Amino acid sequence: MRYLIFLFILPLVALSACSKKEETKEKPPQSVEKLYNDAMDKLKDRDYKEAITAFEEVERQHSYSEWALRAEIMASYAAYRNMQYDTAVSNLDRFVKQHPNNNDTAYAFYLKAMCYYVQITDVGRDQRVTTQAQQALTEVVKRFPDTEYARDARIKLDLVSDHLAGKEMEIGRYYQKRQDYLAAINRFRIVVEKYQMTSHTPEALHRLVECYLKLGVTDQAQKYAAVLGYNYPNSSWYKDSYADMNNKPLPPEPGNKNLVDKILPW
Repeated sequence: MRYLIFLFILPLVALSACSKKEETKEKPPQSVEKLYNDAMDKLKDRDYKEAITAFEEVERQHSYSEWALRAEIMASYAAYRNMQYDTAVSNLDRFVKQHPNNNDTAYAFYLKAMCYYVQITDVGRDQRVTTQAQQALTEVVKRFPDTEYARDARIKLDLVSDHLAGKEMEIGRYYQKRQDYLAAINRFRIVVEKYQMTSHTPEALHRLVECYLKLGVTDQAQKYAAVLGYNYPNSSWYKDSYADMNNKPLPPEPGNKNLVDKILPW
């Protein structure tokens, strides 16, 4: 009987010893300043994985301090630099939800937008992340219009719009090459109407002229050629459209102003 009791107690003693051993392995609490500075040093050394762990330790040991909030943001930044974009976005979403009025909230929105922005690929690929970048950058401008983040977001929004317009042009050219002119027209019109301030607008107008001429809809072709001539009289695309219209005169005269406003109201 004593032997059985000994066998029963022995595992418990072993577990207790292991537990005490694990406790002795735990790092003793450190000052929040030291923890945070150590994390920043790792970040400066570009040791992003270790920096994330170190910032999370600040949050764990000093969860209700102002330093913990800073560490939460910096851990997201370290994840961003380490190209862990999904992790960064998830953490940032949680931060702005829990701390909507914090001083770093504007930066959190901006950093989230940057997580999408740096993932933008060439126009030959899916543009889902480009659209996400556009939405996130727009949110920054809308919520924090007078900040430095909004100023930079506006610049990047122009680049994003140009990229999305480029994707529409690529698809439009594909349809045009396949002689699916109606599908091509739909794509080129998106550029003209939605991304009219981008560098792709002159070509889009010219492609519309080409497509409508192929369909035999000469009045629409001439309309877009007139718009092209009014807004981009020195463009090579206008010269091409002029030639396509059998050298019909399409001068950028003031008389075309009403027509232009209906299509490109800038």
